[in-house]
Amino acid sequence: MTLILNILWFICGGFISGTLWFLSGCLLALTVVGLPWAQAAWRIAGFAYFPFGKRIVDRREHTGVEDAGTGPVGLFMNIVWIVLGGWHIALSHLMIAFFEAITIIGLPFAFKDVQLAWLALAPVGKSVEKIS
Repeated sequence: MTLILNILWFICGGFISGTLWFLSGCLLALTVVGLPWAQAAWRIAGFAYFPFGKRIVDRREHTGVEDAGTGPVGLFMNIVWIVLGGWHIALSHLMIAFFEAITIIGLPFAFKDVQLAWLALAPVGKSVEKIS
């Protein structure tokens, strides 16, 4: 079932979403200052291409180690991200989720778009792991 949902997701918009996240990461990487956000954008791109069978976790929970992305520095970076662009990306994912949800059959896709919206608000310090 996960494979079928991932294929449908990829065809119906996951390719566009993932590619935009990947290209955004490339643009951020061009500026040295944007490198931490570029890494986060690339993690989100991997999730945006094939989100089913994966979940989003705090890196602190995932690794058990406190690093720069999970402490006060990560909080500051997430605040800067929200102010400069994260809010409108999250809003676009929420709008897409709304229209997917009203079709009823699109509810699994709407749920994943809500996860992407949440991730778009605070990407630093997050990790994506496979559900076993």
